[in-house]
Amino acid sequence: MTLLEVKDLHVSFPTTDGVVRAVRGVSFGVEAGRTLGIVGESGSGKTVLTQTLLGLTPGAEVSGSAVFEGTDLLSLREDQMRRIRGARISVIFQDPLTSLHPLYRVGWQISEMIRAHDKSVSKKQARERSVDLLRRVGIPKPETRVDDYPHQFSGGMRQRAMIAMALSLEPKLIIADEPTTALDATVQAQILDLLLRLQQDSGTALIMITHDLGVVADIADDVMVMYAGRAAEKAPKRDVFYSPHHPYTKGLLESIPSSAASGTRLKPIAGSPPSLINLPSGCKFHPRCGYVIDRCLREEPVLHPVTESGEHVSACWLPAEAAGLSEQAEELREEVVREQRGEEAAEVAAAAGAELGTLAGDEGSAA
Repeated sequence: MTLLEVKDLHVSFPTTDGVVRAVRGVSFGVEAGRTLGIVGESGSGKTVLTQTLLGLTPGAEVSGSAVFEGTDLLSLREDQMRRIRGARISVIFQDPLTSLHPLYRVGWQISEMIRAHDKSVSKKQARERSVDLLRRVGIPKPETRVDDYPHQFSGGMRQRAMIAMALSLEPKLIIADEPTTALDATVQAQILDLLLRLQQDSGTALIMITHDLGVVADIADDVMVMYAGRAAEKAPKRDVFYSPHHPYTKGLLESIPSSAASGTRLKPIAGSPPSLINLPSGCKFHPRCGYVIDRCLREEPVLHPVTESGEHVSACWLPAEAAGLSEQAEELREEVVREQRGEEAAEVAAAAGAELGTLAGDEGSAA
């Protein structure tokens, strides 16, 4: 059963320079006990997408629906949202040092989180629960560390404290917004293992926002690749890594260091993400795409099935058979592009010939 169902979500911000279209018609679902990885470059709309679900984008123009356990989150008043935010949906932010108040002890902040949603819990009970949560996420000597301030914790311990706070009310859904970006590789692996173990123990759904495909490979069940505020590709994790269809997804996979383990050079994606105020025509990825054809410049593709099951969808004009990283798939992509460009050139030549013929006829009539 789908725990969260988002349909046709649009989020835009009016500015003096124009309207920033941060999210443009995104739809996805998350089931209980499963993890959705949302990946993409900075500025692709990942964070705005999830913060909008919790009413954390003031001033934004929002449309669409986000149904969580039968309730449309986008239609809730602020007081109604407060009963859900933190209790049934929790967030782990990227930088715990800015998320934790520097003047209050870590244990007090966790206790306050618990008591804000459950008035029947005493201060003593909340403190005991805070100690238990810190122990659960691997904080050493939680009985004493519960009284420490955030600056007395290391980066990894602060992130663990944030996870403890997120788990304090046993939410149905956790949104993790790049929780391992500022951590070293060893601590990052520990945090991911912790999230996986806690998810398996409680059956909590998880949305993992990241630009690191290595994190997605470790933790996600399903993946949504975002570009310029839209979903470029959605698929089960295995399909994304072994049979990517969208050229942007392929570019992301080829630009990570693991792709160079065999001695081949990295292949960076050319150019930069577009401005969300002045988006290019047609497919928004076409200025950076090596497989662009004339149709890409004129029409923006919508998500269409790549596999018979319909679980793997991609917003690209390339045929479904062109999915994958193999040499055969690459040859097929290049062949399709050559054929399309050849047909387009023939059409242009025919149109030019017809126009010349018309001009010649007009000159003959004038003579």
